[in-house]
Amino acid sequence: MALLAVKNLNIGFNFLDGYAQAVHNVGFELKKGETLAIVGESGSGKTLSSMAVLNLLPENAIITGGEVIFEGENLLKLPQKAMQKIRGKKIALIPQDPMTSLDPLYTIGDQLLEVIEIHQGKKGKEAKEIAIAALERVKIPDAREKLSAYPHEFSGGMKQRVIIAMALACNAQIIIADEPTTALDVTVQAQIMEILREIKAKSDISIILITHDMGIVAQNADKIAVMYAGRIVEFASKDELFKNPKHPYTKALLKVILDINSDKIETIEGQPPSITDKIEGCPFAPRCERCMEICTKTYPETRCFADGSKVQCHLYDLEPNT
Repeated sequence: MALLAVKNLNIGFNFLDGYAQAVHNVGFELKKGETLAIVGESGSGKTLSSMAVLNLLPENAIITGGEVIFEGENLLKLPQKAMQKIRGKKIALIPQDPMTSLDPLYTIGDQLLEVIEIHQGKKGKEAKEIAIAALERVKIPDAREKLSAYPHEFSGGMKQRVIIAMALACNAQIIIADEPTTALDVTVQAQIMEILREIKAKSDISIILITHDMGIVAQNADKIAVMYAGRIVEFASKDELFKNPKHPYTKALLKVILDINSDKIETIEGQPPSITDKIEGCPFAPRCERCMEICTKTYPETRCFADGSKVQCHLYDLEPNT
């Protein structure tokens, strides 16, 4: 049974000159102890779709349809006060930039203790021990002493560990990791992802991993949703997707992985469309090496396969759902 189910999610933006849809009928499920990677280029809708789970969208964004089911409730229908009890405590966010979640005017300890008091109702010595244990789990040395440090005294990687510790201190069931290693060097990236893998293995936490890095996906995901122009164009298990990618966009993303034995970096020609572009057919058609006439006129239906994978591509129109 799914811990989280997103169904037919549609999100758009109101601009001065009209409305533009950014996310189209997005749906996915997340099981307990599972890591779902949502991948795609910048602007594909992966962050927007995930932030809708927490109801943390830009002011001019509008959810025009769909459901986000968690613990039997549609989170999109909950008032803000009820959502505040879920954010952090049950579903936690690790942002790209940890400083967006850390207040530079307060110590790490003050901020951890506040979160623990709000979401667990613990205070004093008990809360302090929970905070120390959380910092130790994310491998911050001298955790007790670090409680009195300020965010500016931490490196980028250490700040990201503090954010993860906050999620652990609240016993979150789901962590949404939004490009959690983008601003970090390769060595620190590996350390952060190792911490997340260990947490998942020990605590059975579920993770939504938002990234454009297919190398990170290969090492950490159980299932993968590939997004392009606000749509999930392919969904599969990690093993199936890397072994047998179906959508031309997925194949192009996999080619972008840098071969350490080569000095050539593959790129995808062209740019993704803007949400304000008027598109009749498949949005990837102008960049697709296998584009057919129908691709420019009609958006493809979803094709489902026996292994659970799905694809939206006219190349599979002649294949029945299996």
